[in-house]
Amino acid sequence: MADGKLDQASDAAGLAAMISRAAKSGRGLPPVDKWEPPFCGDLDMEIRADGTWFYLGTPIGREALVRLFSTVLRKDEDGKTYLVTPVEKVGIKVEDAPFLAVEMRRTERDGQPLLTFRTNVGDLVEAGPEHELRFVIHGDNNELKPYLHVRGRLEALVSRAVMYDLVELGETVVIDGVEMFCVRSGGATFPIMPMAELESLSE
Repeated sequence: MADGKLDQASDAAGLAAMISRAAKSGRGLPPVDKWEPPFCGDLDMEIRADGTWFYLGTPIGREALVRLFSTVLRKDEDGKTYLVTPVEKVGIKVEDAPFLAVEMRRTERDGQPLLTFRTNVGDLVEAGPEHELRFVIHGDNNELKPYLHVRGRLEALVSRAVMYDLVELGETVVIDGVEMFCVRSGGATFPIMPMAELESLSE
């Protein structure tokens, strides 16, 4: 390892070995939060804002491989994202969020709205108290970016197309005496922005 990075020669072999070990975790999500392996350097892998995974600067075209890697992702308290197995932890780059919410379905449960999202790696996540939605106003153009909590410290950026569908479900809710533009799901209310701010943006 040089300068905190795995050398390119060992990357390929280490990557293949990591895939093999992760695959042995069996069905379901492996308990990555319980594993405390040593840090083995940074891998030349990046998840772009559009959800595309790159390895050595080349997109990973195998969907099954991307899904496998997604199951051993972990974001630690240091704010960095890692691929974690029982015996090693390697750092990767994440441009925005590690997942992308690409589909949303609205149903009802116990008379309450329920929003279920599908991510680009196949996770199905019901927005609610345990999987919160948060909204960020980003950039000079005041771009609205919704994020969905998936697991651990990992979030999914809601894709632009899904974001428009999500905003269409917005309603006015008074929170602490302030009229807020919100969406509801799973018994929880998620503020998007104050109604006054929304009205100023639409002028």
